[in-house]
Amino acid sequence: MAPAGKEVIATKGAPEAIGPYSQAIKAGQALYLSGQLGIDPKTGQLAGGGIEEQARQVLDNLKAVLAANGMTLDDVVATTVYVKDLNDFARLNTVYASYFQHKPPARATVQVARLPKDALVEISATATK
Repeated sequence: MAPAGKEVIATKGAPEAIGPYSQAIKAGQALYLSGQLGIDPKTGQLAGGGIEEQARQVLDNLKAVLAANGMTLDDVVATTVYVKDLNDFARLNTVYASYFQHKPPARATVQVARLPKDALVEISATATK
C-alpha cells in the first residue's frame, strides 16, 4: 500500500513502464515523472530517425503523463536529460526549446554510456502547480 499522500499517475498516452516503476508519482503538489524514452505508445517502438525524432517523442510522452494529472509542460520546474552522445546537444536543444518556449525549467544534461532500448535520449521531470 502506498504511503498517505503518494499517488501513482499512469496513462495509456505514454509508454507503459518497462520495469518496476511508475510513469509518475504525485506527492503533495509535486509530480515526479520517471524518465521517458522516445517510444511511441501506439507501436511500442522507438521513434524512427535520429535525436530530433526521439526527443519529440520523449517530450510528447512527458506531456501525456502531465496531462493525466491535469498539468502541462508549463508546470515543469526541473528536468534531467540523459543523452547518449553530447555531439547531439545542439539538435536536442532545438527540439527542447520548441517545447519549453516560456520560462523553461531548470535542467541538468549528462552524457551516458547507454540507455534502455539503446535510445538516444531520456528525460525525467518534476512539475508542480
